[in-house]
Amino acid sequence: MLLTINIGNSSLRFGLFDNNYNLECNYSWIINSNPHRSLDEYILLFRSIYQQYGILSEFIQNIVIGSVVPPLTNIVEQSLYEIHKIKAIIVDRNSPSPIKHDSHQLGTDLYANAIAAYTLYKNNHTSTLVVDFGTALSLTCIDKYGNLQGVIIAPGINSSLTALIGNTAQLSQIELKKPPKILGKYTETCIQSGIIYGYLSMVEGLINRVNQELKTNCFVIATGGLSHIYAPLTKKIHIKDKLHTIKGLKILFHWNH
Repeated sequence: MLLTINIGNSSLRFGLFDNNYNLECNYSWIINSNPHRSLDEYILLFRSIYQQYGILSEFIQNIVIGSVVPPLTNIVEQSLYEIHKIKAIIVDRNSPSPIKHDSHQLGTDLYANAIAAYTLYKNNHTSTLVVDFGTALSLTCIDKYGNLQGVIIAPGINSSLTALIGNTAQLSQIELKKPPKILGKYTETCIQSGIIYGYLSMVEGLINRVNQELKTNCFVIATGGLSHIYAPLTKKIHIKDKLHTIKGLKILFHWNH
């Protein structure tokens, strides 16, 4: 089996796949990014997760890691080596892939998003746009020929909410969910309306602008931790796939193995 790990600023997303070219994920789990965990703590944590899911470590034959947090990459790689005695393949924007780009600053997660979008949806005969509701809000666009059209990055939803609450007196943690009405009457629902519908309007507006600039109607995929909240609220998003990024890492593995 192939273990894929996407190391992000807020979380680590794991996916366990068959070693063939099938992109159906057998198991997936997520843990919080914590730069202060020791090597032994990671080893213990990974072993306990395997036990929880009934995963036998000897069944994992290959490991691929994509990371935007260099300090975490090494310790995760080391801890997995201690468990499996397998050298992980580390992929990034310079790794061979089916897409073409000239960016020198493209994050590995955005690179994986573009690769998965092209591989899975190139037969739609239009450009594909991946909206990633992660630590940052990002939109990655790739055309049907595998050319990266460009990326948009905005402040993340949780970061904005945390900044607002952190600077507002007498506010407890606000639950991130759709409010009953657009116009709120209580502080919590007022903030929910701003965060949910404000970001939804931004995403819809950016999709419209990309479509206008490219003179096409992009096929839009939503991924990332908060995609399940936003995707049902708009017809601009065609598919929600929380595992989209790690599917891209699996494709990268096959190109680099």
